[in-house]
Amino acid sequence: MLFLQRIPRLLRWIFAVTFIFLGTMTLFRFIFYWVYNPIGKPFSGSAFIMGLRFDARVAAAVGLSILLLTFIPYLNPFRRNGAKKFWNVMIPFTFVIMVLVYAIDFYHYDYLHQRLNATILNYLQDAGISFNMMWQTYPLLRALLLLIAVALLARFTFGKLLNRYLYQDSFFKRRGVWMYVIAFLLLAQTIVGKIVVKPGQFPLRWSDAFTLSDDFKANLALNPFQSFFSTVVYRHSTYDIKKVKADYGVMANFLGVQHPDSVQLNYSRSFQPADSAANHPNIVLVICESFSAYKSSMYGNPLNTTPYFKSLCDNGVFFDRCFTPAYGTPRGVWATVTGIPDVESPGTASRNPSAVDQHTIINDFSNYNHFYFLGGDATWANIRGVLTNNINNLHLYEQYDFKASTIDVWGISDKNLFLEANNQLKQQDKPFFAIIQTADNHRPYTIPTEDEAAFKKVSYSKDSLQRYGFESNEELNAFRYTDFCYRQFMQAAQKEKYFDNTIFVFVGDHGIRGSAGDMFPKCWTEQGLTCEHVPLLFYAPKLLAPKRVHEVCSQVDILPSIATLAKIPYTNTTIGRNVFDSVPAAAQYQNVSLNNRYAFIIDHDVKSIGLISDQYYYLMNQKSGVEAMFSMTDNAPVPQNNSTDSIKKEMAKITNACYETARYMLLNNKKK
Repeated sequence: MLFLQRIPRLLRWIFAVTFIFLGTMTLFRFIFYWVYNPIGKPFSGSAFIMGLRFDARVAAAVGLSILLLTFIPYLNPFRRNGAKKFWNVMIPFTFVIMVLVYAIDFYHYDYLHQRLNATILNYLQDAGISFNMMWQTYPLLRALLLLIAVALLARFTFGKLLNRYLYQDSFFKRRGVWMYVIAFLLLAQTIVGKIVVKPGQFPLRWSDAFTLSDDFKANLALNPFQSFFSTVVYRHSTYDIKKVKADYGVMANFLGVQHPDSVQLNYSRSFQPADSAANHPNIVLVICESFSAYKSSMYGNPLNTTPYFKSLCDNGVFFDRCFTPAYGTPRGVWATVTGIPDVESPGTASRNPSAVDQHTIINDFSNYNHFYFLGGDATWANIRGVLTNNINNLHLYEQYDFKASTIDVWGISDKNLFLEANNQLKQQDKPFFAIIQTADNHRPYTIPTEDEAAFKKVSYSKDSLQRYGFESNEELNAFRYTDFCYRQFMQAAQKEKYFDNTIFVFVGDHGIRGSAGDMFPKCWTEQGLTCEHVPLLFYAPKLLAPKRVHEVCSQVDILPSIATLAKIPYTNTTIGRNVFDSVPAAAQYQNVSLNNRYAFIIDHDVKSIGLISDQYYYLMNQKSGVEAMFSMTDNAPVPQNNSTDSIKKEMAKITNACYETARYMLLNNKKK
């Protein structure tokens, strides 16, 4: 007690207020649990601990705001009598707002089974209808009376609390600046929510709640303030249900939906293998950072940057016309794991709390162990929430789970990431599905000191670099280093018993905009397709015969294709399709000379959407509505005639259908 009395009265008062806010939020969490906990679900201490961390952030924000404002002399109640009136209004008002938000959150969850988020602001567009619905459904009058009672109680409680500290004796006569500094740092650290001491770490985010791998636990842990402000940028993330239904027939045919239903919007397709594999193969899916096709050896780049990977492609099933739906690593990971193009804008789908619940074909590998290896921190772009909430029994390995030391902001080196992953995989005694996400082919283009002897850097003149797609020798050597890492991994894996029964899949997360020179027709450079063109390789020497495939495919096609190769029964509810299907669902479009493989593209920077076939690239600017069609095979303009007009019309139809359907799927592809 004597120690507490030595703390300045101002700080004691601030922390008392902070703990009242924290205690009230904790009480609301217990009420939420008591009302909404599913029958039979046991009490979750982990959800309450996570929730306490979220609540502490909000309470600390209140405390820190008070502390900062009291640095203004006229707002310090212990130095100015007039400031007492200000705080006797401001703090009860803030408390009532908090209670009101929790009440809205309570009924929001009752209505939508979602914690409060910014989409509630959309109801203001039809405020009259929304109010009448609430008036007829919920006891608003009683809630208002209760809120008034809370306001009076708060005014009395916080007024008494301030008086208590105002009239206490202070044993600490000096200003004790160091105590204020400690209080500031303590509150600030509580707002951060984690001890962040190294580059690449992130503060506590909403996605951390979904590491609990249970939807109700995640919702129980969330704080309505956290979930609301995390979704403000996504408040307009929605879809036009009329357009979705109007396009349903196009998409059902395009995807080959087995049981079309335009009312329920069924996109589900089930796959049953004709024969069951005696030994289900392991899967290793490598998502390669910035793996631009035109920069690599497989397409004839004279700098010969990836000779080892080219040798793998020569001995595997190599799709040389694979495209990512969008540019950016979060969007690439999203498309790969979910099978849905990330059409979210301006943020990414992985950052949208409303889209965190997703069905993924990975879970159809039900008797497999699931792994995800990342050299950095999975909190980046809230990827952790997407992964842990949707992939069953996921073993997620991040930079601090490895023995290797971090080398830069992206964590450990790709070589060490591969070798650490191999050490885990070789210990498995049952089939596994592992994803390895690389990062070194990214600024600051770090080449680890430990690899400088084995990996020999090269240097070219600036004009040679620019002619063949590189800005600097640092970028070139980082790209070459990825090839070095692939070699180290595959040579290590070849020594393990799992190798012969494993399908290795390599795909770029995205490409890099730049000049492809004469390696491709000019539209690839002029229309920015170098951003999305990436290699896609299926490599399994004992299981797959070598083949180079020139048909167009997409990043969203990877999971259904892997499941088909592994002879795993699966249900596909998204846009991705099996690239090994010799008679694709969209073959009916051949009557207008369209190729039966397509890749949907969205460029968030210039606001355009498009569709790629083997012959053409259709493009439509969403701002201006201007349409264009380019040749994918040569530099000649697309001739205008009845045939190309029909092709353009069909491609426009599919492009818009893919876009509207993807917007719908982002929020409605719930896991089963």
